[in-house]
Amino acid sequence: MVKVSKKIKMIKEKLNLLKKKIKNLKIDGYIVPKNDEFFSEYANKDRLKIISNFTGSAGVAIILIKKNYLFIDGRYTVQAQQQSGKNFKIVEIHKHLPRNKFKNLTLGIDPSIFTEKQLKLFINKSIKIKYIEKNLIDEIYKKKETKINKIFSISKQIAGESYFSKIKKIKLILKKNYTDYLFISAPENVAWILNIRGWDNPNSPIPNCRCIISKTGKIFLITKKIKAKNIIKENKLDSTQVIEPERFRNLIKKLNGTRFIIDEDTCSILNKSIINSKFKIKNMKDPCYQLKAIKNSSEIQNMIDAHIQDGVALTKFIFWMKKKNKKLITEIDAKKKLEKFRNLNKDYLRPSFQTISGTGSNAALPHYIVTKETNKTIKKTDIFLCDSGGQYKYGTTDVTRTICFTKPKNKIKDIFTKVLKGHIAVVTTNLKKDKIGKKIDLRARKYLKKDNLDYAHGTGHGVGFFSNVHEGPQGITKNNTIKIEKGMIVSNEPGYYKKNEFGIRIENLIYVKKFNKNLCFENLTLAPIDKDLINFEILNEDEKDYLFKYHLSVYSKISKYLNKPERKWLSTQI
Repeated sequence: MVKVSKKIKMIKEKLNLLKKKIKNLKIDGYIVPKNDEFFSEYANKDRLKIISNFTGSAGVAIILIKKNYLFIDGRYTVQAQQQSGKNFKIVEIHKHLPRNKFKNLTLGIDPSIFTEKQLKLFINKSIKIKYIEKNLIDEIYKKKETKINKIFSISKQIAGESYFSKIKKIKLILKKNYTDYLFISAPENVAWILNIRGWDNPNSPIPNCRCIISKTGKIFLITKKIKAKNIIKENKLDSTQVIEPERFRNLIKKLNGTRFIIDEDTCSILNKSIINSKFKIKNMKDPCYQLKAIKNSSEIQNMIDAHIQDGVALTKFIFWMKKKNKKLITEIDAKKKLEKFRNLNKDYLRPSFQTISGTGSNAALPHYIVTKETNKTIKKTDIFLCDSGGQYKYGTTDVTRTICFTKPKNKIKDIFTKVLKGHIAVVTTNLKKDKIGKKIDLRARKYLKKDNLDYAHGTGHGVGFFSNVHEGPQGITKNNTIKIEKGMIVSNEPGYYKKNEFGIRIENLIYVKKFNKNLCFENLTLAPIDKDLINFEILNEDEKDYLFKYHLSVYSKISKYLNKPERKWLSTQI
């Protein structure tokens, strides 16, 4: 008899405890989303993982008395099956929306972690939703209180614009929309507008807080006063402007006026109902998203500097993997080694997301995170995919490289080269002609599609300045229609994944700059692309020229920070 793992047993125990509470509340089931109260992509409080063991960045569980369902998108099908399949039925949400899957049920939710927009996924005429004040996952799993992370300021010189200037822009938007207040419910937007940062999330320098800005420019920061101690001391805010979260309802009662702007993507059902008890609500996208998407010259320069530092670490790592590594190493060994190279830099703070370090069949999972159970030794005949990034003072990086250790099969070289052609097509886009992500995405897939090949993720996402590694509204996807503007930063990461065999992805961060009165993309990422994986016969002259210039740029900007063997090897990549 096969021994059931301790982890699976623990999940079963938690599910049984949860089902007892569901029965006591006389409901049919309970919905557990991935997000926390702040709707962050990566949160320290991951209730979905607690109840399902699923670690992907998107998903939702519905626990019924007799059956458990885990809804995920196409990126995570295999991962969810491996991590949660023994306790949950795995459902691809794009094929079966929860509202089409269930009938005649009463489902419980915590209204502080759902938006009304989210809830539409679950509601049909026969499904009733019951709001439950206390979160049931918190009731069955008491997580130790984490230390209080104090909020800190970043200077105008680093941010490139004062928070007074940013608030003036919000005042104009409020005036234009005839509204009295903006409720900023997304913490990264609060961080941007007030030029503050913090460490309440595992990978992003974002403090968990919310903010209200009035049409007169008055600010109310909703967070614990002890967290805001430093910014009160700096006279950025006085103590009366810092509101304890449990006093939010009282604050709303005291405010004068009639109209509030909220963002339905990040304003919870609970907070909306509190505001709606006194004010008329205007639903619109938080204007901070568009404002912070367009980076100023200081932010761009800081990002350029961070990428030089990151390029040095990554190039040292690639050299070590390809030339210095004489013994067998594992995916975890490789991940730790890359972190050591980044840690050599005094400005490096932490990863910007969990490093993806995958070889062979593991690399075929686009968002694979290595664990002790899945850790593989990297075979010389496999290709290795590493997607990683860092938070630096002051910049955010994200880069993927796929590398080989022996002469790869022609089939793999051909596919890698078609991915590379798509990658080059993106960065060389004529932004006068193709100025939205939807059109640029077609360019990335063009060469793979000729062979009926494709990948199940977007080609690129927006990136924040010393902030979240995934930050819109801009992106390069099949449905993104946001206009690409000067100062925007996106990733450029086409790929291909052969199930149970290999994965390929090439990712650079790129930004939009003006050159000769036209807009164009410019690379931020500086790290060699593995020439051993390229079939140069498939590249045209323009693509070969691009690759030569890119590697020359990498060498000229980072070679002085490398030792002699590393520098010599990098020169061979030009």
